[in-house]
Amino acid sequence: MKDIAETRESYLEIIGLWKMFGDFVALRDITLSIDEGEFVCFLGPSGCGKTTLLRAIAGLDIQTRGRIVQAGQDISDLPASARDFGIVFQSYALFPNLTIRRNIAFGLENIGLSREKIRQRVDELLDLVGLPDQGEKYPAQLSGGQQQRIALARAIAMSPGLLLLDEPLSALDAKVRVHLRHEVKELQRKLGVTTVMVTHDQEEALAMADRIVVMRDGVIEQIGPPTEIYREPRSLFVADFIGEMNQLAAVAEDGDAVRVGEVRLDSRQHDFKPGEQVIAAIRPDDLIPHEAGHKPDADSGNCLRVRLREMEFLGSFWRCSLGHQSLGGQMLIGDFSVNAARRLSLEEGGEMMIELPASRLMIFGRDESEDGDD
Repeated sequence: MKDIAETRESYLEIIGLWKMFGDFVALRDITLSIDEGEFVCFLGPSGCGKTTLLRAIAGLDIQTRGRIVQAGQDISDLPASARDFGIVFQSYALFPNLTIRRNIAFGLENIGLSREKIRQRVDELLDLVGLPDQGEKYPAQLSGGQQQRIALARAIAMSPGLLLLDEPLSALDAKVRVHLRHEVKELQRKLGVTTVMVTHDQEEALAMADRIVVMRDGVIEQIGPPTEIYREPRSLFVADFIGEMNQLAAVAEDGDAVRVGEVRLDSRQHDFKPGEQVIAAIRPDDLIPHEAGHKPDADSGNCLRVRLREMEFLGSFWRCSLGHQSLGGQMLIGDFSVNAARRLSLEEGGEMMIELPASRLMIFGRDESEDGDD
């Protein structure tokens, strides 16, 4: 049986897209295919081009060159008013002088539906976003999270083929944001609408997206499912931008080892020549903690006795700063579960053994770390 993702058809095609603002290149040769019903996040730092790409898809900023095809129709030169999409902005953009019911009904009234059909559709949408009794209120009478739900209801009122979300949750406080991102994802699944969301929040993208498009300086760095982006980054930029990452200055030794300070570490396979300057990278949650007296097996290399310089409690885990003289003065960060910290009796100033699994130690070029983020 084929996987569901394999049976999907491409709904949105972006082909060789460029966007110039004078001499500034905001988007450089972007090519991307989005499947029908897929939830895709454009993720990257400020100024990377993600919002410019969303606005080009919407027709709010027409591309300098390149093509956009939606549901088999070339929409490259169509104005925004002629394109099939709903959009939700960070600022909600609700009409303050209209009731919630009238806000949702705004687009429906403009296409000449009867009052009864509009009423039925608005009732259906209010139920869908979990606010069935709020129709007669005004936006100022609702919380930020409720206003964003109404903005979503208005965006999907016309049953668009494409839903565009421009950092829709960034103005909300942390707890509301976590709750609403789950609701938005469930709503998208229920409707089956193809959705593109812009965000700079890595956790948000990892939690919501079917695929993430990581952008940097107007180009796409990597496209893939959240687990692939997190576990198999193709560049140091992606590795560093998505989640936490230890970066150690190292020297390549052979195809599957590096030297960090005085320590030789087995690593993933790499193509760097012996003696070449590299960066050895490993996520804090990939470090395996052992008690100080742990004696590693002969085939479980990459074990170091370290001192706990600092411990920071972050709820479900402890973030620990780890020092080891042989690493040439470089520090490691380890994220250890509360249970592991309790089992090993970890405390600041104490010692412990850590293991750096070779399968999780990634090697990148040293020059990648000098490019900067933006």
